[in-house]
Amino acid sequence: MRRAIVALTVLSFTARAAGNDSTSEASPEPSPIPLATRQVVIVRAGSWKSTTGTLQRYERSGGGAWQPNAPSISVNLGRNGLAWGRGLQVPQASGPQKVEGDQRSPAGAFVLGSAFGYQNDLPDGAKKYPYVHVRAGIACIEDKKSKYYNRVIDTAETAADWRRRDDMKRADGLFRWGVVVEHNTTDTRPGAGSCIFLHIWRGQGKGTAGCTSMAPGAIEETIRWLDPAAHPILVQLPESEYVRLRPSWGLP
Repeated sequence: MRRAIVALTVLSFTARAAGNDSTSEASPEPSPIPLATRQVVIVRAGSWKSTTGTLQRYERSGGGAWQPNAPSISVNLGRNGLAWGRGLQVPQASGPQKVEGDQRSPAGAFVLGSAFGYQNDLPDGAKKYPYVHVRAGIACIEDKKSKYYNRVIDTAETAADWRRRDDMKRADGLFRWGVVVEHNTTDTRPGAGSCIFLHIWRGQGKGTAGCTSMAPGAIEETIRWLDPAAHPILVQLPESEYVRLRPSWGLP
């Protein structure tokens, strides 16, 4: 009888330990959205293969709930859909991973960097957001062998070590207004994808090389809304991942 009691005790302890391990594995991952962030741009797509989606801007006060700032709008995504990018979120294994030239928009949570445009300054009514005046020679480097990979630079003032670059003063005007998406910028990994922006579209339903594009008025209004003091973040996900991560990330 004593041996049976000991055996039951050991089994009970083992079961509790296994349960604890299971609970640990199921623990939600931390939200990549900093507490200081009071503006978030949410892009949702139907699936990993979707080339279009919706964009909606949200605001919050302090640690309060997210409130929509404007109605959702249509956007275009990469010609091959979405793939996990390198941003604020912990690495994800449940989906494709972005690489250079895959023509996929990065999924995840990303700091929104400087706005840019062809005018000397921000659009009228904009807050004092960081801004790059795009002129001839301003380019983003796409060559993974370059030390300037995934950086916007003035090529006229830089010794060239690249074979591929994305000139930002374009005849088609797609970069007349835009915002840098800080994908793969911290501890930059060569070949993990470069030169990701929010910018003007060619037309509704026309996919991009990996950026997120929208109507001219929509990107201009987004730039007016962005507030550097609010530490704005872009969250871009296929619907299945949005539903899975919504509670732990505290998404609207």
